Amino acid sequence: MSSMTFGRAITAGLHDALAADPKVVLMGEDIGKLGGVFRITDGLQAEFGPKRVMDTPLAESGIVGTAVGLAYRGYRPVVEIQFDGFIYPAFDQIVSQVAKMHYRTRGAVKLPLTIRVPFGGGIGSPEHHSESPEAYFTHTSGLRVVSVSNPQDAYTMIRQAIASDDPVLYFEPKRRYHTKGNVEQTLEGALPMGSARVAAPGTDVTLVAYGPLVMTALDTATAAGDEGISVEVIDLRSLAPVDYDAVEASVRKTGRLVVTHEAAQSGGLGAEIAASITERCFDFLEHAPVRVTGFDIPYPPARLEKHHLPDLDRILDGVDRVMRRPNSLETAAVLEGVRG
Repeated sequence: MSSMTFGRAITAGLHDALAADPKVVLMGEDIGKLGGVFRITDGLQAEFGPKRVMDTPLAESGIVGTAVGLAYRGYRPVVEIQFDGFIYPAFDQIVSQVAKMHYRTRGAVKLPLTIRVPFGGGIGSPEHHSESPEAYFTHTSGLRVVSVSNPQDAYTMIRQAIASDDPVLYFEPKRRYHTKGNVEQTLEGALPMGSARVAAPGTDVTLVAYGPLVMTALDTATAAGDEGISVEVIDLRSLAPVDYDAVEASVRKTGRLVVTHEAAQSGGLGAEIAASITERCFDFLEHAPVRVTGFDIPYPPARLEKHHLPDLDRILDGVDRVMRRPNSLETAAVLEGVRG
């Protein structure tokens, strides 16, 4: 076990996958000599050569289309989408080819393709560089979608994604690249890629998060604990399929659910989780599930993103709501009504 940053853990996972299987190839814009815009692939081309770590033209549809052909021929390509908002030119390839090839061929063709997507805000970048497009892909049958939140999962799940015979979208929160943690560079005993994990145990409220907001959710649990509220934090990890059994087990215990993500609320993954858990746990719920999300707007300018992204205070407000406690948002609304 060694201590490394989130970004270096992904690098280590890519390195070990390249070393273990000569059919693994990396493709993306500036990932070779430069090492990628976030330096995640730094040093890999020098070690494995330009035929294994390939710089590509600035053409996401062409990159993913080429990767489909490679996967069809038995390779295990790993594609880097430089920024989340750059994935849209490849959307047709992903939903029309990548997601459907196995089904269309009645199982004769497998597409072991991994698409890495640095996603989310918090780094002071504009739109197209700070987006959360995961719901587009969780809605698409035939794709596995995962999002990692810590260095150990960053290593383990990139290895698992590359080894999978299914196409996997691997969403990595760019604002957490410098977070440090202990990492074991082994898959032995690792949690399966499709499983959620209990990041913090609790008894009063279930707080579901993934990717960049898991750390914020843990801070929320600590703050709520200071007020006598026990919050269980579920790190979803897999967004498609969702490990509903794990979420259901927690909600049956706590009777309350809060879901948080950076993506907009309407049509977001939080809505699907809230609906599914309501169906599964209706008789156990003490309050309707609450969503704490980004707003239904295009991603705002960098100076305003702190107001757009869910933070500790907004998530605590969600916890207060399911606990039926007065909270700052409700108090502000009451005071505004009195003034009006």
